[in-house]
Amino acid sequence: MVQFFSKRRLKIAEQIIIVIFFAVIIPMAISGLVINNINQQSNRSQLREAAIMVANIVSEEADVFQKSIDNELSQIASTVEYYGSMEEDEAYLKSIIKDMSFYKELKIIKPYNLKDFDKYQIENGNAVYSKKLSDGNYLVAVLDIKNIKEKLFKTIDNDKRQIYVITNDDNTLLASANYEEEVFRSCLHQLPKNLEPDKTVIYGKIKNQPIAYHKKSNPEITIIVNTTEDLTKHLIDYNRDKIILSILLTILAVFFVVGLYTSYLYTNIRQLFKAIIAISKGNYRRRIRLLTNIFTPFEIVFLGNEFNRMIAQIHKSYIQLNKKNKELKQLNEFRSNMVDTVSHEFRTPLTSIQGYTSRLLRQDIQIDEETKQKSLKIIKKQAERLSRMIEDILVIPDIEGERLNFELSPVSISPVIENSIILVKNDNNRQIINNVVCDIDVMGNMDRLEQVFVNLIENAVKYSKGESPVTIDYELHENRLVVSIKNDYDIIPREKLKTLFDKFARVDDSTTRTTRGTGLGLYIVKGLVEAMGGEIRIYSNEECGFCVKLYLPLVIEEKVYE
Repeated sequence: MVQFFSKRRLKIAEQIIIVIFFAVIIPMAISGLVINNINQQSNRSQLREAAIMVANIVSEEADVFQKSIDNELSQIASTVEYYGSMEEDEAYLKSIIKDMSFYKELKIIKPYNLKDFDKYQIENGNAVYSKKLSDGNYLVAVLDIKNIKEKLFKTIDNDKRQIYVITNDDNTLLASANYEEEVFRSCLHQLPKNLEPDKTVIYGKIKNQPIAYHKKSNPEITIIVNTTEDLTKHLIDYNRDKIILSILLTILAVFFVVGLYTSYLYTNIRQLFKAIIAISKGNYRRRIRLLTNIFTPFEIVFLGNEFNRMIAQIHKSYIQLNKKNKELKQLNEFRSNMVDTVSHEFRTPLTSIQGYTSRLLRQDIQIDEETKQKSLKIIKKQAERLSRMIEDILVIPDIEGERLNFELSPVSISPVIENSIILVKNDNNRQIINNVVCDIDVMGNMDRLEQVFVNLIENAVKYSKGESPVTIDYELHENRLVVSIKNDYDIIPREKLKTLFDKFARVDDSTTRTTRGTGLGLYIVKGLVEAMGGEIRIYSNEECGFCVKLYLPLVIEEKVYE
């Protein structure tokens, strides 16, 4: 057998059948036997507990009934003794029988006649209760057994068990529920000779049909509860049949599902074979089209998806390669622009600083104090310009890497704009109209806000037409301060306007350039403003040639409640 399987490779269907037999059918059959045994033990225990519970309920009802009769007879006896005359007593007892049909007969008898009432209990199906009076006579109450039966079994009317109440001395039947003569005789026959008093005990020869008895001392009765065959069939036999049927249905369902599974599995495996053969022949465009449903294994779907993803990855890699080449080209262009910017824009301030410094250091000429001060101011101004350009370039990596991290605090906007105007390079002495003279605080960083406004105002000064002024206005809009910087300029096309926030973007291109600059101003401003939680927008229309609007968050004062 082993040699046969070692020489011959089993197919998937054969392997599945073997796996099902050893991994499903055999364990399921064993589990069914175990479950059936556990279920039978549980149901048998349930039947025993139910029989004990019913016996205890009937016993408690007998105790309640006994106490109720004793209390009622005590009250009747007290009333009889109160009247004193025979006529009044008989009238009173007749009225009770009339009002309370529960009593069949009420009499006052002499002690020597008390034994005559025992016959009611045995021969006529009556129960006799007596109460001794103070004069030595007895108050005797005769009750119909049927009424007693209703009292004893009122809480278990729907129970299908057979219940028998017998006397302790001669096993005379006093009351019953679901009475069957043959069953009653069988229960008496199996009843132990020595009964344990005031305790519920299980007995009987059939395990699945337990019988319980409860021998009471007061009243002197024995309660027998028999579990019927119908209850046993319902709880044990019926559940056993359901377990067996469930196992058989499960096995059929397993075979059905496995059959469908195997058919779909073969179909998808053939698709994998065809795709592999196509790839081996050089067809790298082939895709696997699986028949996917609940019977398609995850591994097959995974292999198919990975195969298709592998082919798609080749195309994706090509696209990524082109993208990387484009990024390298942009990086190379950025490097060239940076070198060009540094070489051109830094040359002017450095040349001025070198020239005026050399002039001040000359020993062969006499320089008056006014010329010295003028030269020093130019050196300082050019150094500040050079410092701003270096600061703009150094902040670019932080903006690109989103690493801008500075402390935000309330900043008064008016002094920031005034200081920025002073720092702006304004060689043509262009008029700057500052209408922001309000005392408004915004959330930001003072140094960065100053850098933002210097860049924007300097751009507005450089790109203004003729002698037109640069205007700075403000307004409040939805918990934000809106600062507008306007200058007169030709209307910029919308397509060009969208690119002004890019690095090295300029309004005038390289062929029509009339102003100097790094082309990084708006890019840096946008990064700084957004890092402070603000927003920047640019417009170009007939009302204003070029307008920049800054939306800065206001400082919200917290209300103090006293």
